[in-house]
Amino acid sequence: MTRPSRSLRFFAVIGVLSTAVALLALFTVSVRCACGGPGVPVKTVLEIDFERPFAEHAAADPIARALGGGGPTVDDLVAALERARTDDRVAGLVAHIGGAGSGLARTQELRDAIAGFRASGKFAVAFSETFGEFGPGNQGYYLATAFDEIWLQPSGDVGLNGLMMQPTFYRGALDKLDVAVRMDHRYEYKNALNQYTERAFTPAHKEASQAVLGSMFDQLVSGIAERRQLAPEAVRALIDRGPFLGPEALKEGLVDKLGYRDEVMAAVKARAGDGAELLWHDRYLDRAGSPWTRGARIAVVYGLGPVQRGESSFDPLFREATMGSDTVGAALRAAIDDPEVKAIVFRVDSPGGSYVASDAIWRETVRAKQAGKPVIVSMGNVAGSGGYFVAMHATKIVAQPGTITGSIGVLGGKMLTRQLFERLGVTYDAIGSSANSDFFSDTHDYSAQGWQRFQAWLDRVYVDFTTKVAEGRGLPIEKVREVAKGRIWTGADAKELGLVDELGGWPVALRLAREAAGLDADADIELKVYPEDKGLLGSLLGGGNDNSESVAAQVQLTVGLVDELRPVAAELRALGLGPGAHGVVSTLPVALGD
Repeated sequence: MTRPSRSLRFFAVIGVLSTAVALLALFTVSVRCACGGPGVPVKTVLEIDFERPFAEHAAADPIARALGGGGPTVDDLVAALERARTDDRVAGLVAHIGGAGSGLARTQELRDAIAGFRASGKFAVAFSETFGEFGPGNQGYYLATAFDEIWLQPSGDVGLNGLMMQPTFYRGALDKLDVAVRMDHRYEYKNALNQYTERAFTPAHKEASQAVLGSMFDQLVSGIAERRQLAPEAVRALIDRGPFLGPEALKEGLVDKLGYRDEVMAAVKARAGDGAELLWHDRYLDRAGSPWTRGARIAVVYGLGPVQRGESSFDPLFREATMGSDTVGAALRAAIDDPEVKAIVFRVDSPGGSYVASDAIWRETVRAKQAGKPVIVSMGNVAGSGGYFVAMHATKIVAQPGTITGSIGVLGGKMLTRQLFERLGVTYDAIGSSANSDFFSDTHDYSAQGWQRFQAWLDRVYVDFTTKVAEGRGLPIEKVREVAKGRIWTGADAKELGLVDELGGWPVALRLAREAAGLDADADIELKVYPEDKGLLGSLLGGGNDNSESVAAQVQLTVGLVDELRPVAAELRALGLGPGAHGVVSTLPVALGD
């Protein structure tokens, strides 16, 4: 068969691409039309689906949004509930809640927003098929208690059984694989490397973890007790007896009614009155508009995910954003340069990462304040280590009681894999030009001189970190050293220690932004996100602020393939064999489960 000419193939490719772009553009327009056509019914009940975990913020890249699995976002939910709070067309709210947790602080953010909605005199009903199907449902149930009525499917459970922290330790496996770990930290509470170097909790690791777990459990108990009108001691006793079958949960006052979805919806419509219509919260927000679209401009910059140098991106394997210093730095600079911006809200949800990247972002927050632009940091689930580094010089720092923060410290090093690969028949030979040519090699141990240089590196980072915390927070350096050492704290504890200023979420951050900008407490404001979303076409063409290489990589991966690879990639990263497995980083020491 004759091969088509190069020019013919070129024009064929152009034709295919043009058709694809046209179809995608048409799809985008049709979606926008579907969302923005009809108005808000005169008697509306907002509907929210919490069955899937909710994210902090939708990715700016539409392709990343698709690979991320969709789902509601904290900022959209808060905006929709705030708008609906004063909208006479909205009679109430119904939410479908599953057992999946999205983090304690995010759950508290939504509980606060629902409480504000209910304070306007409107009803809020939660329905769950099960709060964990023979599994933990603590966070899902905790969210449900913010509603004035909880329905549970008769066959469902209430997986209210308390919290557990169970890190995995790989030291034994690494020993069997002949992988040597040459890492160190500053100081004893910086426990992220313990999973590689230990077989169980160290005393410091256990002390910090127990304190965090205790604080989070106290918040869970007090929140449930307050909303369900139970004594805290009674809630603790119930949790010790959990989990509960549906009829047991009803008898104990954990839920109000047993029923199926159709029964819930019929009851909700009857409660709202004749002619009531259900409307998904995102469609409502599209039609009614954000509550923050006019007035003095407040910039919003998101710093989400592990901190890295370069561009922010989205990892489809882990459904995880990264906080790129180039992207976030450019966003902060754009807000600084915009004469209309009166203040900046910097939303941080990050376990930390690159010290150098964190420092670059920190510098932009300093510049913003020098330019007369107050910076209010609002923390999400996590703002620890490098996540705290980027926040520490803000005008004010706001955290939820359940935010995990602090972890002021550093760790680094490398894993030596030479013996493992030699067992597999892979051999190495090397020549070098200098005494420390093999300093970063994972096949050569540190020399005595190299180890000294590595220790000096860790010391330099730790001194810089603690010094900047003292300066940014106005604390004596002795106090900072006392609460640092890599130790994590809940937001509630961090406030007592002076690491954050106030407890709360978006409403508190916006109040502080108004105050710092010299605005009235009830002044209208416009929230403008930097960088701006460039849309689907821009993502496909690689323009705008996003990394075109990242977009191209995402296009090549199908959602199905991503879902297949995600568990394997998670195991590789846990074993320290994924990206970022060596170097000097400032990252959070422990993961927290439901």
